[in-house]
Amino acid sequence: MSDPVAGTAGERVTHQHGDRLLASLARRAWRPLAVVTVATAAASAATLAMPALLAAAVDRVLAGEDVLAAAARLALVLAVMTLADLVCHVAGAAANASATSALRLRLTGHILRLGVGEARRFPTGELANRLVSNTAGAGQVPLALLDTAAGLVTAAGGITALFLIDWRTGLAFVAGLPVALLIIVMFVSRMSGLYDRYQETQGRLAARLTDTLAGIRTVRASGTADREIARVLIPLPELSGTGHALWRVQARGGWRIGLVLPLMEVAVLAVAGLGVVAGRLEPGQLLAVAGYATLGLSFIEHVDAVMSVAQARSAARRVSQVLALPTQIPGTRPAPEGPGTLSFRGVTVTRDGARLLDGLDLELPAGSLTAVVGPSGAGKTTLAMVAGRLLDPDRGQVLLDGRPLTEIAPDALRDAVAYAFERPALLGGDLASAIAYGRPGTGLAAVQEAAACARVDDVIRRLPQGYDTPAAGAPLSGGELQRLGLARALVRRARVTVLDDATSSLDTATEAQVTRTLVDGMRGRTRLVVAHRATTAARADLVVWLENGRVSAQGTHQELWDDPSYRALFAAEEASGKEEACPVPR
Repeated sequence: MSDPVAGTAGERVTHQHGDRLLASLARRAWRPLAVVTVATAAASAATLAMPALLAAAVDRVLAGEDVLAAAARLALVLAVMTLADLVCHVAGAAANASATSALRLRLTGHILRLGVGEARRFPTGELANRLVSNTAGAGQVPLALLDTAAGLVTAAGGITALFLIDWRTGLAFVAGLPVALLIIVMFVSRMSGLYDRYQETQGRLAARLTDTLAGIRTVRASGTADREIARVLIPLPELSGTGHALWRVQARGGWRIGLVLPLMEVAVLAVAGLGVVAGRLEPGQLLAVAGYATLGLSFIEHVDAVMSVAQARSAARRVSQVLALPTQIPGTRPAPEGPGTLSFRGVTVTRDGARLLDGLDLELPAGSLTAVVGPSGAGKTTLAMVAGRLLDPDRGQVLLDGRPLTEIAPDALRDAVAYAFERPALLGGDLASAIAYGRPGTGLAAVQEAAACARVDDVIRRLPQGYDTPAAGAPLSGGELQRLGLARALVRRARVTVLDDATSSLDTATEAQVTRTLVDGMRGRTRLVVAHRATTAARADLVVWLENGRVSAQGTHQELWDDPSYRALFAAEEASGKEEACPVPR
């Protein structure tokens, strides 16, 4: 059962982080905000001067005096208001763009610096929603706060002017103010909570949609489009309910505010009219009272700005939740000189209460080919991730030639440890750039040599554009993609290469050719291979058998083959080659 006190404390901390984030955005966009501040101050001053100047002009007309000077002052004030409004629009757009771009860059950099485990705490669609939608909302806060502050100052100036013209008109205005403020406070507090719920539900829907689009081929092949649509839209009733609740609160707040404001204005004008009848006020002052009453009530017009601030605070809290995830602290030292000995000392990795690796101690000799085998869930992929610091262990250390990976600078570590994955992502422009990804200075000859070693050079050359084929639309099979990922690892010529199930989609003949490359073509470099095939394990110098995050046994494939449990690990592979093992349904 959750602790409500702890939950409240956690929410308070999240709110504080969100507010600090908004403050940092204001500092990032201080130049355009400074321009907006000056322009807004000029506009407010001109707006406050306008009713008084208009009243003076009216009184001069009624008195039969020359109004040219008064008209010139009115024209000047109108020009200032127009120019200030133009500057506010231009500088305001710059402030929003500056704050939003700064926040997006910060969030993107933070996400890319997260360890693999931390990055998986939020679904991809959820992260995309926060990166695109929530950053845009939060980026508008500095300008919205400035507009709100300017509106409040203008409203306060209008109320002060009412008291200066006739204290009775000021008193009539203030009498209705508590009711209006109470309605606004209730309106904002209710809307703020609903905005939180709406954005959270919107994020869940985006995450489900992203998952479905990533597996679109499976959906089409399975004929489950209707089922997937229903699954994606599961949060829709909650989203709709929250949206309707927002509309209801807006409707209730709108009619209440719409009722109170005219009553306040009528009361002020009635008092002023009686003042004119009694001779306390001039006709022009009645006009000024009408103008200043309107300005005094203008703070109501800024309720929308206040609501946008509340909505943006909710967006900022969602962004802060991602920024609060701890990033890996980069090392500062160069990689040590050495042949590539990889050591695991008491390595423990825990996720959601389960131990993926449990006090693992392991030594991978320099220049050796080590195959890691084990049943599903044994910790093979987790071991591969900590081997090159894609993931930091909760306890223990991983060392490269005697130096902890946490002390090695990121660029040096990436030069020392290369990776190939089961489902490689082709990043970069064309196929040549995808292979050389991370090493942009690599020449085409080196790229082609790596592709040849990975047995994918002939595949690329058969494409109409060859190595210039755009990576995003390259017509490659799963096995060809894996070989491209392997070529990307080979071109780095790192002292340690980690292959996380990087040959699982290869046919037997191609897998044998690639394995020969791993055995002979990379001799002298340390290789860690997550293996599922007995043929791969048989060619390794060392086989590490994992069970429940621990080393169950290690040795050569021949030494371990006598154990029936070890042979059972490869039973599925042997059965796949026998037709009678899996009869076709009739």
